[in-house]
Amino acid sequence: MTATLETFSKELEAVTTTAALRELRSKYTGKKGILTEQLKKLPALAPHERAAFGKQINDDKVYIEERLKEYEKQLISKEIKAKLSSAPLDITLPGCYKKPGGRHPVTIVLAEITDIFVSMGFTIEEGPEVESDYYNFEALNIPRNHPARDMQDTFYIETTDDGQSGDNSFVLRTHTSPVQIRVMQDRRPPLRFIAPGKVYRCDSDISHSPMFHQVEGLVVDRNISFSNLKGLLEGFLKKVFGPEVPVRLRPSFFPFTEPSAEVDMGCYFCKGSGCRVCKGTGWIEIMGAGMVDPRVFRNVGYDTDTYSGFAFGMGIERIASLKYGIDDIRLYYEGDLRFLRQF
Repeated sequence: MTATLETFSKELEAVTTTAALRELRSKYTGKKGILTEQLKKLPALAPHERAAFGKQINDDKVYIEERLKEYEKQLISKEIKAKLSSAPLDITLPGCYKKPGGRHPVTIVLAEITDIFVSMGFTIEEGPEVESDYYNFEALNIPRNHPARDMQDTFYIETTDDGQSGDNSFVLRTHTSPVQIRVMQDRRPPLRFIAPGKVYRCDSDISHSPMFHQVEGLVVDRNISFSNLKGLLEGFLKKVFGPEVPVRLRPSFFPFTEPSAEVDMGCYFCKGSGCRVCKGTGWIEIMGAGMVDPRVFRNVGYDTDTYSGFAFGMGIERIASLKYGIDDIRLYYEGDLRFLRQF
């Protein structure tokens, strides 16, 4: 053993803390350590002495590093035992369980709806939540002063001096239907897509929220008929609520579809016998749909003699409420963990 290793071994035995051990490591193997200084003597030696001298320094360095690593493990173990003995700790007690987070019910239902339509060959499109008056109303056959605007309860961001919507007005979109116009302006048929997203209306009670989620769907191609619409929606609802659920379509009115229909399904709770949820009718309104009005096609430059199509729209919260028996839409947005943990 060299003199360097003998001195190192004596100093190592005197070390009692990891901090002191770090100092000792730096003293011998650091940039300005003893072994580094010895290597600087190498150029001054005769050529035949350099190999043996260099090998000896490297052997000393390997020995020192191994001893330091082994001793460090011993010191750490001693320090841990000292801490445990000085601060009483019952390691046999069970730890604090933290319940992992989960998906929001609206997110769960939206993912299910998206998967169903994607499996049917639909793509997914998106659009801005702040929309121009043109895309939200006029391009969808809802011109200024049209009575249907009163149905929307709109949040206007800009208005004209008389308080009415103008050509340059912007709104928080009242439906995801503007995505239809944007996509049709950019592409030619055939089209088959859904447009999920947030929508906004001035309404708030047990069954309405100022912000909620919709999924809009559009199919445009040659020879699209109302029977195609009916078959698609029946297939969708049976996948969501089960193969036995009855579906019916009732005549209705929407400015951007003609003919239009409300889509009802048999009450999910009473199975058609009549209850509080379905108001004794045995049916629950689930969505609106219809054939795209030719005026909407003309607004985007589509040939109405060549193409036809249908559109439909549904509220995600409404479907989630029916699936999970939730009777107050406000529960979705209050952040109550007692409610959210059920999903």
